[in-house]
This record gives sequence, structure tokens and C-alpha cells, in this order.
Amino acid sequence: MFGWSSKPICPVDRAAKVWIEERLDWLTGEFRQSAFAGEPLVLPTPEFFPDPYDSTDSAVRALLDRVCGYMGVSPSLVDLRFIKDSQKFWLVNDSGKVLPPAAGTYEEGESQFVVRIAKSGQDDPMGLVGTMAHELAHVLLLGENRIDGDIFDNELLTDLTVVFHGMGIFLANTPRVWESQLTYWPGTQLYKTEYMSPPMFGYALAHLAWFRDEPKPTWAKRLNAGARGNLKQGIRYLFETGDSAFYPPHHLP
Repeated sequence: MFGWSSKPICPVDRAAKVWIEERLDWLTGEFRQSAFAGEPLVLPTPEFFPDPYDSTDSAVRALLDRVCGYMGVSPSLVDLRFIKDSQKFWLVNDSGKVLPPAAGTYEEGESQFVVRIAKSGQDDPMGLVGTMAHELAHVLLLGENRIDGDIFDNELLTDLTVVFHGMGIFLANTPRVWESQLTYWPGTQLYKTEYMSPPMFGYALAHLAWFRDEPKPTWAKRLNAGARGNLKQGIRYLFETGDSAFYPPHHLP
């Protein structure tokens, strides 16, 4: 009765909105197969992860091989190694802000891509899946020479590549956003996170729902409450306004 507007609002700021839309379009030109083109959306269910898991190194390797299949990376190209958790303290930067420990790392070896996983993450298989998918996205982007590692959005694009390949739920449930890693979007005074923020995951996943014509996706229940809220806000925004430079074939701008 107060005349408040129920106008849908985009869950991300203008700079992040433009970046997500432009990079999703770029990824479409780089990869023929994706969740946006009809490939399955990978869920944390026995259907997608039927192997028994007991936190052993061999179980982690089997899990990695399965994630390789979903990300389009040959398992034979990946050398899995483990990061020992010898560092029991937290580092801080010059401003006293916490620097996050590495859950996983990627590098190019002589004949294989080396993916290292922190031993501390082995008891959380679904969190581990997100870490693996992120490192394998580095293989697709850096290892296959699609980008230069010095670009400003290296880690952001790596996260978005995971979403693009249908594994975004795992990262959206365990985002890595640290105040110590905040910078600015180029040419703006808007903060940019090193990795995708929860609202960014929500907006990117909302595009996936839009492309799949799913205004009420059943897979939303696989997200935690915060991630689900960002997704719903993004879905409403896209379905009601169509305001995106990256739009599905059935939607004419």
C-alpha cells in the first residue's frame, strides 16, 4: 500500500554483470559442448558420483577421473599430487588481512598437467569436487592456451568455466571470497573479488536456468540457502527483464 516497487533487481553490480555476460559468450565460442548447449548439469547425487568414497588417496584419484570426464579433460593428462598440511597457521598481508590457504593448485609438468589437492580437503568429497573442477578448468584455459595467466580475470574466468561445464553448484556452495584479495574492476571503483562471489555464481547459474527454460529449476534445492537466494534473484531478473547481452536462442533481444 506504500507503492513500493517489486521491480526485479540484478544480484550483481554493473561491472560484474557485464563481465559475466561477456565471458559466457566468450566461453560459447571456445567450447562446443557445455551445460548451456544441452550437456547435463552435474549434481551432488549418486547418479553422478556412484563410486564408493573413503577419503583415501586412491578414492580421491577415482573422484578426479570422474570429474575429468565431466570437465572434458582426459584423465591420462592429469598427474594428481597432494599438498601436505604442514602449515598450521594463517598468513596475513601487509594490512593484517587473512590470506587463504590453497585448497588446490595447477601447474604444467613435462608431459602432464599437475593438479595438487590439499590433504585436509579429502574428508569433504563434494567440496573436493569443486576444487578439482576449478583446477581442471585451469587445464582447459591455461593448459590449452586459451588465455594468458596474467589476465586480470584469470581465477574469475576459471570459476565461470566450471559453471559453463555444468559443475557450478559445487563452487557456489563453497565460494572463496577473501577481503585480502579485493581489487577493482578495470576502469571502475567497484570491488572485484579474486574468485567469483556468491551473487556472481547466482547470476551465472540463473543464465543456465534461463537457457534451459527453467524458471523454477529442481536443482536449486542442491544449493545452500545463500546460493539459492542469489539464484532465485537472478532467475527473476532474467526471466522478467531479459536484460542480458548473453541470451538463449529462444529469446530474441
